[in-house]
Amino acid sequence: MTCFTVMLLAQVSDLSGSFTFPLDSDAIKYAAPATRDPVAVLQRKIDSGQVSLAFDQQHGYLPAVLKALGVSEQTQMLVFSKTSFQFGKISPATPRALYFNDDVYVGWVPNGEVVEVSAVDPERGAIFYSLDQKQAVKPRFERRDECLQCHASPRTLGVPGHLVRSVYTDDEGFPQTQAGGFVTDHRSPFAERWGGWYVTGTHGKQRHMGNVLVEDKTHPDHLNVEAGANIIDLKGLLDVGPYLTRHSDIVALMVLEHQTRMHNLFTRVSYETKVALLSQREMNQALGRPIREWSDSTRRRIYNPVETLLRYLLFVDEPALLGPVHGTSGMEQSFATNGPHDSKGRSLRDFDLKHKTFRYPCSYLIYSQAFDAIPKPARDYLYQRLWEVLTGADNSKDFRSLSRQDRQAVLEILRDTKKDLPSYWTASR
Repeated sequence: MTCFTVMLLAQVSDLSGSFTFPLDSDAIKYAAPATRDPVAVLQRKIDSGQVSLAFDQQHGYLPAVLKALGVSEQTQMLVFSKTSFQFGKISPATPRALYFNDDVYVGWVPNGEVVEVSAVDPERGAIFYSLDQKQAVKPRFERRDECLQCHASPRTLGVPGHLVRSVYTDDEGFPQTQAGGFVTDHRSPFAERWGGWYVTGTHGKQRHMGNVLVEDKTHPDHLNVEAGANIIDLKGLLDVGPYLTRHSDIVALMVLEHQTRMHNLFTRVSYETKVALLSQREMNQALGRPIREWSDSTRRRIYNPVETLLRYLLFVDEPALLGPVHGTSGMEQSFATNGPHDSKGRSLRDFDLKHKTFRYPCSYLIYSQAFDAIPKPARDYLYQRLWEVLTGADNSKDFRSLSRQDRQAVLEILRDTKKDLPSYWTASR
């Protein structure tokens, strides 16, 4: 497939008008028992006695869950808007704490009845769980498909997924819905981010919506953003004593925003491909056509979402930072150590934080199980298109924001670190 083929495809949208997929489809079977997501794997280890979870008197199972799932306390972020099913316990004085790694998200509220966990299943997308904050010999994560009321909608690209919301929030934590709000990711303007969140870190002259409350409900969008800027200590805003750390790290927030949509795009492409291939197979059988024959509509249905994923994977639409950003928790220093690193010591996890989030414009989630689980026809096309962009064969206006040096660096890093690349990636070294 050459880049010329892309010219034959319909114009690619950002999938913002997504419908919600029928999760009971034979191609998806979302309700089937989860087996591969990290929480399902952990539950089997608990049941077999391989793993036990210690119960902490102040935080319940939270520290043990983080440790068992490999989630760092440095990723702690505090959200005070009532945008969770535990909303009755959330307020600016008692925000909800969130933690994450590449495929798990954990939520905790002081005096909450459960620890909330969502995990990325490679085939099905986000699976939601809760763990009762009651000490047990073998605690059990309960699946919570009711979370799909919010987490399977156009805001999540029509698939079970995650999202980061920025809302105008009053002094009790209620979002002021009349003022609207934003679903944010790495493409979002800095000024639209983190309404309803605490934010620790410095960011120069750039301003965000974090750390401040609505003062005038007749004009809720008139926030005193200066009061929330460049805060490195939350001491004057709330009592951080009940939490694992005193941070709500700005770098952690930026990474979270990137990876929530990235995960959703992996799931959307997987769902589109599975449903399109099933429909094509049924049509071929009905019409007596060769079983592997594809219609033009099947190609468009698979390849167009891949083009959207490709742009996001390469940070094509990320706005430039207007000044340096620094966090407070230490994540900025530790995140890149997880690698992998190429022969020159470079990693897709290396931060820039002066002009953009990451030094090299390709998502580290290309190493994830969710990426590898994208059905082969879509993954093959994605690899071909990625190759065309990185080698300069596709230098169309959509990708001109990527410098020749950055394309070459990403190409070299992936050749050294990404397993199972197509043979043509390495044959022309």
